[in-house]
Amino acid sequence: MNKSYNYFFTLILLICFINDVIGQKTFQPKSTDFDWKGIVYREETAFEGRIHTNGMLIGLNFGDIKTYYKTTYYHISLGYLRDPREKSQNKNISLEFPKRSGDFIFGKQNNVINIRAGIGTKKYLSEKAKRKGIAVGYDYTFGPTIALLKPYYLELIYNIDASQERELRTEKYSEENQDKFTTYSSIFGGTNYFRGFNEISIVPGLHGKAGVLLSLGAYDEYVKAFEMGIMADIFIKKLPIMVETDEVSNKPYFINFYINILLGKRKN
Repeated sequence: MNKSYNYFFTLILLICFINDVIGQKTFQPKSTDFDWKGIVYREETAFEGRIHTNGMLIGLNFGDIKTYYKTTYYHISLGYLRDPREKSQNKNISLEFPKRSGDFIFGKQNNVINIRAGIGTKKYLSEKAKRKGIAVGYDYTFGPTIALLKPYYLELIYNIDASQERELRTEKYSEENQDKFTTYSSIFGGTNYFRGFNEISIVPGLHGKAGVLLSLGAYDEYVKAFEMGIMADIFIKKLPIMVETDEVSNKPYFINFYINILLGKRKN
């Protein structure tokens, strides 16, 4: 009887041991994945500095992170736009005047400052990227733009009556001084850039861009990205950047290649 009891007790212990081993194997926690797939943030703010074929801009993007790989954002920026025919020069003369001539752009009529606003989307081509890896994607933006036209001033040389004496007059382009403004020998030089800000006029339009996006640590706390692509500005009329002649005409659209650097931060 005691022998049978010992066998029965041993069998119970053996069953409990096997059940414990199986249980440990079944409920053993999975090993921690240190692949660092990324942390989900809800918002993203990034400053951008963009250089394009005919100008540059600085901007700010406010993003709403939808998923690991998709973000929609609002964009606002301030920049300048130039005509590809512009060429800065200096005649390096003083003549009888008590100062040296300043740099100027021959034939320029207006400076253009652009204010852009819009909505954009960026998508990464892979749903998740390893921490500190480079995620590749694409980015596009579109929205309204406003061109601020600031008159361009020159110092022009005028003869005083019939005498040999001459004087300098600071003037912007007009129909009355067209011949003087577009005659190289009548130009002394350029003036202070800030002259004419109280005479700004507005031309509305639309803008858009599309580019390839390279993001370092795309799901880290800090935004570090590089972008390159093509952008366009289209206005309701020609922008009078240059004085129009038989050989020179202005246009209502500008298509440029650009490179962009974005730096910012993400948060929940």
